[in-house]
Amino acid sequence: MTFAVTVRDHLMIAHSLRGEVFGPAQRLHGATFVVDAAFRADALDEHGIVVDIGRATDVLREIVGALSYRNLDDEPDLRGVNTTTERLCQIIADRLVTAVRDGRLGDARLSGIAVTLHESHIAWASYEVAM
Repeated sequence: MTFAVTVRDHLMIAHSLRGEVFGPAQRLHGATFVVDAAFRADALDEHGIVVDIGRATDVLREIVGALSYRNLDDEPDLRGVNTTTERLCQIIADRLVTAVRDGRLGDARLSGIAVTLHESHIAWASYEVAM
């Protein structure tokens, strides 16, 4: 049995994608995503929760805020990264894992984190990481 708590934010970026497969998206363009971060645990803590929703919301907002309203092609830590929707899921999830390990979400005992970026109401991508 797994419990999950999901918090949501949004991300607005500019970027270009490398590779013929992307057609016109190879040119600089904007993208807006709804971002869901699901925190999973095999058991609830002594307070009956997976993670403090307020802390999870704040940490996700901080991570997404560092990427928002930016041209990702110009970000030094993303140089050489093809910032596809799938890759952005991984980047956000990895940053959430770091926040958990740094204790920024309290004493959460998580079994995993899943990040989903919704490009539209009909298309989205996800990335899950075990903890």
